[in-house]
Amino acid sequence: MIDLQNIYIDYPLDPVDGASLKQSLLNALDRNKGRRKNYFRALDNISLKIQGGERVGLIGLNGAGKSTLLRVMSRIFQPTSGFARIDGRVSPLLDMATGFELHHTGVENIRTRLMFLGESQKSIEGKIDEIAKFSELGDFLHQTARTYSTGMFMRLAFATSTAIRPDILIADEIIGTGDAQFSDKAEARIAKLLSEGKITIISSHSMGIIRKFCNRVIWLHHGKIISDGPTEVVINEYENRAPKMIK
Repeated sequence: MIDLQNIYIDYPLDPVDGASLKQSLLNALDRNKGRRKNYFRALDNISLKIQGGERVGLIGLNGAGKSTLLRVMSRIFQPTSGFARIDGRVSPLLDMATGFELHHTGVENIRTRLMFLGESQKSIEGKIDEIAKFSELGDFLHQTARTYSTGMFMRLAFATSTAIRPDILIADEIIGTGDAQFSDKAEARIAKLLSEGKITIISSHSMGIIRKFCNRVIWLHHGKIISDGPTEVVINEYENRAPKMIK
């Protein structure tokens, strides 16, 4: 289960050296300083619950706060204020390069990512062959990651992150990418996770992907939830209203 109540995320706008003498003098001379926000509000009073078995799509224009919300759900970001409860094992697919070291081989990176996801050493060694087979990277698994294309990163990240059978799978613009053959395999694995009653949260600009996998959609705009409901209802509302909201 995911339970978020009154979540705010604020990013500071002041530079790291804001306490320098020069900055202090400028602040003192700026009479409007106290009336200006020195932060950017990425999430604005977000409250939602997601139960086991739900398949949730996250949609919105660029800058809507989707990636920030996914990072809260993944326990990567702590809210500035509010309550976040995430029950279950989370496997985030947020950035294909996260957890990868370019000077390490594919196999070494598999071990690192699985360790990051909480796997024991014994469990990690038992999963390497299956991940290698699913990723279809062959001898490239023994090459350094700096030789990998974006598609190869995607294969390795997806194969590794779904090998642990998470309770909650969170994907940001990764489903449906890559070559057609691997996309079909990835979609089949997602479908298997859904059949096991797992929570799946997918952020995508592709309404086709959202329609295919999700029975609930949350529409974000400027850090706020605009609509939350059945897939077709929210997508139709988004497609009708979103173009008019672009500024």
